[in-house]
Amino acid sequence: MTDSNLSPETDQPQVTNLSQVGVDTVNADLVRMHQSSAQVINAEDVELEQSAALELNAGSVSTRQSAVVFVQADVVTLQDSVAAAVRAEKISVNGNAGLVVANNVEFGNAYAGVVVGREVRGERIESLILISRKVEGNVTTVIDTRGALIAGLVGGLFAGTMLLLGRMLFGRK
Repeated sequence: MTDSNLSPETDQPQVTNLSQVGVDTVNADLVRMHQSSAQVINAEDVELEQSAALELNAGSVSTRQSAVVFVQADVVTLQDSVAAAVRAEKISVNGNAGLVVANNVEFGNAYAGVVVGREVRGERIESLILISRKVEGNVTTVIDTRGALIAGLVGGLFAGTMLLLGRMLFGRK
């Protein structure tokens, strides 16, 4: 049997367990990593423990004491973990996240840079910018939805005024 006769199902392993290794790309149905790193992970289910990943595309992601740069999944659970950017249908965060975009966001004890979601719930959420239709819980933000609109209007007014003054002072006659 040649490689060209193999079906796609046999090309992709069903379960991949990694421990104390570094890999470039992982493609599987289920990926479990312990004290390992990966550049790209494509899987249906991913479990990371004390591991790191650059790009993670999955149906379900669960991390514990791990770091990920970009996550795109249906359901994401970050426990004592750090993520730069997360996009999902449902996210549960107990840790730190840079950018979070989801329909449902649940925060335990979390810090986030920018949070955009339809519904945001949490015990204690600290964020720079929070944009949501519905927020439940103790939230501390630097800029909320109203503040973001006001900052945009003030910034636009300031930039327009500076451009007008620059044109008046330095424009050709």
